[in-house]
Amino acid sequence: MANLKDIRNRIKSVKSIQKVTKAMKMVAAAKMRRAQERMEESRPYSNSLTEVIHHLLPDIDRDMLPLLDVREVNRKAFVLVSADRGLAGAFNTNLLKVAQNEIDAFGKEKVDLFCIGKKARDHFKRREYNIITSHVDFWADMEYDSAMTIGRSIIDHFTSGKVDEIHVVYNYFINVGRQEVRSEVLLPLVYEEKNGVAQDRLFEPSKEELVSSLIPRHLNVQVWKYLLESYASEQAARMLAMENATTNAQDMIKELTLKFNKARQAAITTEMLEIVGGAEALS
Repeated sequence: MANLKDIRNRIKSVKSIQKVTKAMKMVAAAKMRRAQERMEESRPYSNSLTEVIHHLLPDIDRDMLPLLDVREVNRKAFVLVSADRGLAGAFNTNLLKVAQNEIDAFGKEKVDLFCIGKKARDHFKRREYNIITSHVDFWADMEYDSAMTIGRSIIDHFTSGKVDEIHVVYNYFINVGRQEVRSEVLLPLVYEEKNGVAQDRLFEPSKEELVSSLIPRHLNVQVWKYLLESYASEQAARMLAMENATTNAQDMIKELTLKFNKARQAAITTEMLEIVGGAEALS
């Protein structure tokens, strides 16, 4: 049986860890609230812009804009939106698993990667995948300009003809307790026709001018949406993971306290038996 000092030190260590996990949970909760507000504010604009472009695309010539060029897919690019840090449960693991399965299914040698976050960069760098560029250490000061900078390099990679299709793998925020890994095609812009009554709309200026103006903006907004969704999901996952860690630490403290009491009682009983035995020997 472990001695009392060892058990006491373990209890002290677990209590120290519990304080850290509790503090991390509170920090993640505060960050998540701010991230969730920004994410929910961006969704209506992103959805409305997508809907407008959806109505415009069927009536224009796709050859007018390189971003609309649908080519035979011989090479793909994947944009992987992960976190810079761990301690967020299965947040990064689930994303990397989905991304690697899709990449390997198409062919590792035919894929270029844009890694957002250290976890994605480190994971695929160790496995010698073709990483074009990576973006790290910007989440704390993330602004719309960050999305524009990231989006510019991704769009240029498509318009230059280096790849024929671009996928984005990211975590979609559903609620605090649930985040879903999604894989979407960013480029080329192709929308499936939806069943329903077609709406008669008048566009001014011309549809061609609107498409030329809106699509670059739409792509920046989409990248911004991916970053906001992923950041809110990361903080929610970290908050939940730290809450579970705090609860587990409390359970461990209870078990160690019980073990400590049993060990102390056993030590007291042993001492009493030794005293009684010594007294009987003297008599």
